[in-house]
Order: sequence, then C-alpha cells, then structure tokens
Amino acid sequence: MTASAPSPGEGPACRAQVDPLAHLRAPDDPPWDVYLTGTVFLDIIFTGLDSAPVRGTESWARGMGSSPGGVANMATALARLGLRTSLAAAFGDDHYGDYCWDTLQQGEGIDLTPSRTVPCWHSPVTVSMAYEGERTMVSHGHEPPPEEPAPDCPPRARAAIASLTPGTSAPWIAQAAATGCRVFADVGWDDTGAWDLAGLTDLAHCEAFLPNAAEAMRYTGADGPRAAAHALTEHVPVAVVTLGAEGAYAVDRRTGETADVPAIAVEALDPTGAGDVFVAGFVTGSLAGWPLADRLAFAGLTAALSVQEFGGSLSAPGWSEIAAWWRKVQSVDAQDPAALRRYAFLADLLPEEVARPWPLRRAVPTIGFRNPV
Repeated sequence: MTASAPSPGEGPACRAQVDPLAHLRAPDDPPWDVYLTGTVFLDIIFTGLDSAPVRGTESWARGMGSSPGGVANMATALARLGLRTSLAAAFGDDHYGDYCWDTLQQGEGIDLTPSRTVPCWHSPVTVSMAYEGERTMVSHGHEPPPEEPAPDCPPRARAAIASLTPGTSAPWIAQAAATGCRVFADVGWDDTGAWDLAGLTDLAHCEAFLPNAAEAMRYTGADGPRAAAHALTEHVPVAVVTLGAEGAYAVDRRTGETADVPAIAVEALDPTGAGDVFVAGFVTGSLAGWPLADRLAFAGLTAALSVQEFGGSLSAPGWSEIAAWWRKVQSVDAQDPAALRRYAFLADLLPEEVARPWPLRRAVPTIGFRNPV
C-alpha cells in the first residue's frame, strides 16, 4: 500500500494518507472512485448535554459545532478513506451554502463539479442535540429546487452510492450501471408501510444492498435478519444487514461467501452518521477487492470509531484514526487473540508511523472563525 497521489481537485489539506486502490489504478480509469447525490444540510450539533431538554426550561450545552450534513456525511467518509469522490447536490445561495461548499471542496477534496448553487433557495438546516449516547434532531428546509440535483448523465466512476426510495425510480442509477459502474444502495424507512421489494425498482441495477435488520425483515418477511439477508440475494448479488450492537451479517450470492462480524464495543457519544460511515467502509473494501469478512469488519470498525466523536461528517474517521486504534488495541493486556486476528488485515494497509495517539481529540469547526485551530 502506498501513499496516495493527489486526487483530481484535491488540496493538500485533505490528502488521504493511504490510497486503498493504489494497486488497481490504471491510466484509463474513471476519474472518480465514487459518485453520489442527495441533499446537503447544515448540521449544528450541541454536545455536553446531561439529559434531554425539558419542556418549558432552558438547557445549556457545553459544546457546539457545525458541519455539512445529509449526503455530505457519506461523501466526507468516502473522501477521508482515500476514495476520489464526486458529489451532485444543490446548495443554497446563503452563507450556510457557501460554508458547506467550501468545507466539502477545499477541506475534504470532494469534487463538486456536478453540484450547483440555487438562487433564492436557502440551505436546509438540522439542529442535533447529543446526550446519553443518543441524539434528538430538529430540521428545517424549504421545498427543494424543482430541477433534479443529479445530472442527466452522471460522471464516470468506479462506483456509485444510491439511497433508494420506495415507488420511485432515479434514471441516473440505471445510466451509471449501464457504464459498468458498481452501484451500492441503502434505503430509508418506508413511511407508506407497504414494504414491497417490487417498489424498489432500481435495486435491479445494484451490486449490493445495505438495509438495517428491521428494514430487511420487513421487506422480505423473514423471521430473522440473517434469513432476510439470504432472501435479499434473490434480488441483488450482495446483501449486507446491519444488526446494531450485534454487528453485521453479509451474503454474496456470486461467491457463496457469508460473513458474520460482531460489533466493536465502544462508548457511543453520538451515533449521527454512523450508518453512512459503515457504507463508506464497505464500499472502500469492495472496490479494493477485499474478502467479504474483511469488508464487513472494516465497515464496522469505521462506524465504531465515528460514534466516539460528535457530529456526522465531523466524526468520519481517516487512516490516522484507524491506524492509531489498531496500534492501541494491540498494546492492551489480555486482548482477545481471536478479535485481533479478525482485524489483522489492517497491518498491511496502514501507514508505518502515526503521530497522533488514539482516541483523538478533534477541533470542531464552527461558522464564524477565520482561522480554525
């Protein structure tokens, strides 16, 4: 594994320490590793709350941060893992939109060529309050722009990540798959209550589907998440079902592989964006050609690291965090040898030296500072 060369549009501040696809890169490659589209929110995160706000009272938080959220959580997680990431999104023409654009493009090295600024449309905002390992969110936004934020012809990329909507087809997904792009999909809760797989028409163009246990069981009618994963492979080659505190289970119909990886026990400060980080980790391992179990373990590890920090895109780990964690757990007395072997594949991936200890303390960016620390 070698250090990455500068990616298209990448600045020195956001260059990843590791290029997980270095051994695969060729001159005729697509310019981007991953393409995605969706809505960018401005996230304002209050931390250090001892309990949930009480009606009729004022609560003071000991900390506050701000960062791009929504689809930006996934885009940031991908970029920090060294994937050349292109994002199509609409940005408001307000200060919030400018902040999110600059943070993603200049701070994270994400390509925003397919994105656009929409006149007279202000950025959607989410306020998140983190306490007791959970979070409560309040969001506000106007109707989205009438134009579809995804371009008619998506840019050439190795992979794309799509969020499927029951009963709705997104033409760009079929277009991307027709060019050989590998499509990874997740899905939100079906508010209609139909839970009809036939309504997820774009699933036919996907390589992998990554629902949580409740979603997988409702879509398949299976009585357990592992049975649901096997049932889903009748519709998509790879099914990954997340099991919360129990970890994740995956099936690859093409190879016959199955993988059941337990979760890493951590103290969760804020679960915002953990699902996005999990998907980013799985996509990274898939594009790099790792075995299914390694992909699942890596996805779970990156998600576990993320919940120990506050915020969505703020908490996405990079290779420094992963390397620092790996060196830390190897030094713990009485560490379970079987658990260490599960993550032994990291040894050949990580940079030789890590200057920072783990766990890390991050500076939290906030709108208004001219010179962030």
